[in-house]
Amino acid sequence: MDQIANPAPGFQSNPGKVITVEPYRGAVVVRAGDTVIATSTRAKLLSEPPYPQAFYIPFEDIDFTQLGKTALSTHCPYKGDASYWSVLPAGETGKDAMWAYQQPFDEMAEIRDHGAFYANRVTIEATPA
Repeated sequence: MDQIANPAPGFQSNPGKVITVEPYRGAVVVRAGDTVIATSTRAKLLSEPPYPQAFYIPFEDIDFTQLGKTALSTHCPYKGDASYWSVLPAGETGKDAMWAYQQPFDEMAEIRDHGAFYANRVTIEATPA
């Protein structure tokens, strides 16, 4: 019998909750003005109604020299604890604009080592394949 080592309490208390993570078939570019923050053809699209869909981009495809880690942390009972980074070229608008679940619950392991961005703080261009 497979046991989950780090189960999400949200799924345990609400087993009907559906969060999907699928590969995005295309390219995703994240910009702050003219500065490219991330470019990926390996992004994942997370859907969690009623929230807007979010692109999760592998850390390897994100330019962390353009980001500054912040003290903000939030908790999701389905995904785990999120850390945040500000997009430096975006100034105040870019504050806490990227988040990542560095140690997600087992059910959301697909988004480990991926970052997502708020679409109202940066420009996200998605081009389908």
